[in-house]
Amino acid sequence: MAQDQQQQVSAGESPFKGATGLRRIASAARNSLAGLAEAIRCEDAFRQELLLAAILVPLGLWLGATGVERALLIGVVLFVLVVELLNSAIEATVDRISFENHRLAKRAKDIGSAAVLIALVNAVTVWALVVIGR
Repeated sequence: MAQDQQQQVSAGESPFKGATGLRRIASAARNSLAGLAEAIRCEDAFRQELLLAAILVPLGLWLGATGVERALLIGVVLFVLVVELLNSAIEATVDRISFENHRLAKRAKDIGSAAVLIALVNAVTVWALVVIGR
């Protein structure tokens, strides 16, 4: 398939595809900020984890003795936020499809929730190893 034809197919998949260069970057930044705003407005768990991050990120900068320790302490906190955003997106998508109780919908939501739990356990473990392990 020629390059022109491939670009036309890609652009035809979604009306939101096709912007390039700075317009694409600006559009992506607007969409990202809108997503963050929606998560803050609509997702209780994300708001709680964001509040915790507002405390733990500066604390991680202060408690980390080296650059690597600071990166680990802050990175695991940000990772929890990323996983929570993905979990919220999964939940919103499942709810958009149907509010009907279905085993696959439950499975998708439960797996997303399990990912958040693993991210939280990871964060607690890293913080314990770095801070208490001295």
